[in-house]
Amino acid sequence: MADQATRIHALELGPMENFIYLIEDVASKQAAVVDPAWDVEAIIARANQLELQISDILLTHSHHDHINGIEGILNQRAARVHLLKPEYEFWSHQLEKPALHHGGDRIQLGDTEIKLLHTPGHTPGSTCYQIEDQLITGDTLFVFGCGRCDLHGGDPQQMFNTLKDMKYKLDPNMRIHPGHNYAEQETTTLAEQLEGNPFLHFDDEQEFINYRMHVHDKTRDEPYGPVSKQQLRVADLLS
Repeated sequence: MADQATRIHALELGPMENFIYLIEDVASKQAAVVDPAWDVEAIIARANQLELQISDILLTHSHHDHINGIEGILNQRAARVHLLKPEYEFWSHQLEKPALHHGGDRIQLGDTEIKLLHTPGHTPGSTCYQIEDQLITGDTLFVFGCGRCDLHGGDPQQMFNTLKDMKYKLDPNMRIHPGHNYAEQETTTLAEQLEGNPFLHFDDEQEFINYRMHVHDKTRDEPYGPVSKQQLRVADLLS
């Protein structure tokens, strides 16, 4: 961001290559942790190194690999946990007084405004967090990939509609920060994904569902690289 009012710091932690993010409000030195998991001490140490006070925890979704550090953070910091109401109902976990939101709501972190986008598909209440021209996407959108829809709570039809909304409604210059380090690069722009993310090439719902549920995991290996529309057409996967 040009004025550096907000900074986003990434940590790669755990056996599933999770990205945990610290959103820093520069003026107040407040910080929000996105999807705390695996190594709480590393997260706290990074916050301390940056002289940040963790005041909030933001959840993109409730799968174990994204939330197993919540209790550890709360044991050390008086932070407020935020998630979408549909995800809280899906999760069925009794957090003490979480802040429940709806898509379109905004969270204030010092001078930083964080917008919540409801992006179901990986889970019913999956959330992306938008900070100006930055988007933390959890397991909704990866670099050259997207989240699975065959796990508990997944829905490929919802994922198709979510990704369609993202590609037509968001600024192509938006910088994407994914929930896992599965690709050749750690971050990307939406414009790059429009060119090379196979899941963003589909305009037909059934073709998308077939690719997500039956083809993708059998034909692609990590680290993910770009796939063009022409490559999908040659493979007879895209009309």
